[in-house]
Amino acid sequence: MATEMTCRPAAQSEGVVIAFPSGTGTANIERCARELGRRHGADAIAFWRAECRRLADQLLAAGMPESDVGERVLQFQQDVQIELVLSHQNGPLPKSQNR
Repeated sequence: MATEMTCRPAAQSEGVVIAFPSGTGTANIERCARELGRRHGADAIAFWRAECRRLADQLLAAGMPESDVGERVLQFQQDVQIELVLSHQNGPLPKSQNR
């Protein structure tokens, strides 16, 4: 699953389009929280490391400076942690509302 991307013209006269990450995406945060909620131990650790590495690689490929990539990955980690906490507080969604 790719990170959501947004395109914006670099300059009116040039007509160049630069892709940049618009964020980690709510759907990706929710997907990772669900996966981490059902995985345990080494399986959860391997999944989490792979997801964070994948995000970092995508951001670097999109041209984000390495210093900003670390901050974005940390924000992603916090967002997933918040989603995990909220999902445990609220309990599972009824099947008709699963995202």
